[in-house]
Amino acid sequence: MKILIIYAAIIGAMSVIAFFTYLADKIKAKKGAWRIRESVLLGLGISGGALGALMAMNVCRHKTKHVYFWVINTLALMAHAAVAVVLFMLYV
Repeated sequence: MKILIIYAAIIGAMSVIAFFTYLADKIKAKKGAWRIRESVLLGLGISGGALGALMAMNVCRHKTKHVYFWVINTLALMAHAAVAVVLFMLYV
């Protein structure tokens, strides 16, 4: 059970980081300032922040026209959910 709580905390923290990173990139885009690399944004989603990335895409209307952002973040979210299910089945 402890491992599931730790996993959920990591996913939650990464999602918050991803959300605010997408938000920061949106603000920078509006100002014409230096931008955050797409590889960083996608990497955050893959490394645990897919939920936050998808939420930011919807809330901030950022990167919504890029199909690969939808695909990669959705697949990452499904992978994170699958890991959670496996951890639940193994440890609960």
